[in-house]
Amino acid sequence: MQHKPTDIELIEQSLTGDQSAYAELIRRNQRFVFTLALRFTKNREDAEEVAQDCFVKAYRNLQAFQGQSKFSTWLYSIVYTTAMTHLRKKRIATDSIDDEGTFIQIENKPSGYDMNNVENRSRSYYLNLAIEQLLPDDAAVITLFYKGEQSLDEIAQALNMEANTVKVKLFRARQRLKEKLERLLKHEAKELI
Repeated sequence: MQHKPTDIELIEQSLTGDQSAYAELIRRNQRFVFTLALRFTKNREDAEEVAQDCFVKAYRNLQAFQGQSKFSTWLYSIVYTTAMTHLRKKRIATDSIDDEGTFIQIENKPSGYDMNNVENRSRSYYLNLAIEQLLPDDAAVITLFYKGEQSLDEIAQALNMEANTVKVKLFRARQRLKEKLERLLKHEAKELI
């Protein structure tokens, strides 16, 4: 059985100039980095740009990684700051949580492809749609906690916040997510939550 190197071993190898080691770190984290970037930017092209910038920044600052947290936590903090900087530069206005126009736009938005009724009602489809409607901070906390399986302490470290603040943000983000799901699914939201 072949030994699968840990993230720390890959970082050490990367610091000695082994590009294949860093490529493995990218491979292990690219899907989630892109997903998180997409949650913030809400645009595939911008998310790709943010994800690429994150991996470049991480490589340039790899020697600063001290191993006090998981590499993924450290990397996600880079994603968060890079995405926020990107959003500020593009001056993307985020919609208010209570903006009814958002829901009208989504309900009336023509689809690029025809989804059958089963796909249209799938849990993940509506859950992702609801998460996309959250403010970037709420989407980040939800994504890190549920999809990234990060602990409250890890999220606090990634977002440079206190763990109790993250706990409150997660609670409020869940409430907002529930409201969005209820609006999207009306009666079916109760089955999901």
